[in-house]
Amino acid sequence: MNPDDLELLVTRTMPYGKYKGRIIADLPGNYLNWFAREGFPAGEIGRLLTLMQEIDHNGLTPLLAPLRKPRP
Repeated sequence: MNPDDLELLVTRTMPYGKYKGRIIADLPGNYLNWFAREGFPAGEIGRLLTLMQEIDHNGLTPLLAPLRKPRP
């Protein structure tokens, strides 16, 4: 895992689908689990979704809180 990917989880948005525009770290677990069952897409988005699913599945989502930028 590339440590920069953790920052991308809290800044990159989902480019398509039901949750288009939502930050990857904010995607619901059931959506991430659906990808785990059906197959993750190729490329960077698939890598980030795979990582987020692992983080969510293991209850580690709060570890991303310090990486989030404060909202104005």
